[in-house]
Amino acid sequence: MSFDQNLWTSLPTPALLIAPDDQIVDANPAAEGFLNSSTKVLTSGRLWERVSIDAPLQEAFSRARQDETVLYVNHINIGGRDRAPVSCNIQIAPLNGSNGQMIFLISPRELVTRINKAGGAQAAAKSAIGMAEMLAHEIKNPLAGITGAAQLLSMNLSNGDLELTDLIVAESRRIVKLLEQVEQFGNLRPPEKKPVNIHDVLDRARKSAMVGFGAAMAFVEDYDPSLPPTLGDADQLLQVFLNLLKNASEAAGNKGGTIRLKTSYDMSLRLRRKDGKAASVPLLVEIIDDGPGLPPEIEDNLFEPFISGRENGTGLGLALVSKIISEHGGWVTVDSVPGRTAFRISLPIATRKDLQSDMETY
Repeated sequence: MSFDQNLWTSLPTPALLIAPDDQIVDANPAAEGFLNSSTKVLTSGRLWERVSIDAPLQEAFSRARQDETVLYVNHINIGGRDRAPVSCNIQIAPLNGSNGQMIFLISPRELVTRINKAGGAQAAAKSAIGMAEMLAHEIKNPLAGITGAAQLLSMNLSNGDLELTDLIVAESRRIVKLLEQVEQFGNLRPPEKKPVNIHDVLDRARKSAMVGFGAAMAFVEDYDPSLPPTLGDADQLLQVFLNLLKNASEAAGNKGGTIRLKTSYDMSLRLRRKDGKAASVPLLVEIIDDGPGLPPEIEDNLFEPFISGRENGTGLGLALVSKIISEHGGWVTVDSVPGRTAFRISLPIATRKDLQSDMETY
């Protein structure tokens, strides 16, 4: 291969190297994950045999190779032998100095959309909460004065007027409680990361939900037992899962419903870190409910603070979820239609060095 191997393996986009006879020469890890096939399997055949492409591209592909030009094709279905087709954009480009070899790049449109939504929500959360923290501190002091004044007035009022002062006190306390949640959100400590069995954390969340807010819900576990540990803070991840389970339970109401806890491994998921390097987040946790779904008008901004689909909701629960997952080097997204809402959390895995370090602490 005439280009840097580290660059090739770290590409977050599925990529194939194609020979002049359309034989697949190499596949990067993202392509293996996306097509659900190993490099050995993919390189044992030609592009058109190993990749399902719902468009007549062979002639255009040959012309791009002959003219040494870049070919862009949007909105076509791409899949593999063991992977259902999904809508993608593709880019085919000649590899300079390689005697006719081509790079075949696949951009799953659903993945791009999810990343953009998650990134925008996390940035908005940080900005809004920073302003809210300052306001919370300033507002709490005059509220305490208002509450105290209302309590003093109530000592000399008739029963009829007491209802008004009781209302002032109750509403003031409700606002103070909200402001304390804002301050707690802003003062969330950095995660103390250690290797964590994600199934243990999910089981703790499920058991807690079953004896409390989720008593009317049926829980279904669909775990991949081969998943490696993630690197995270077990208590903060527990808080994330409890928030999501509580939202699903409250959306179902008294009639109850079903919550499915699913884990899987997807090597095609990668994020760009602050240092510019691509980081794999292959550990996928999905919390899926059969409730009424999210209001369409808030779905795109769901992880921003103070956005809530419930009456009297603070809108801080999902913003906290977004913040914690972001600080764990992962990302969270949601897809929702009536009858099915799925929150997806992608997390990194603990490296061998992380596991060794954890063992040395005992």
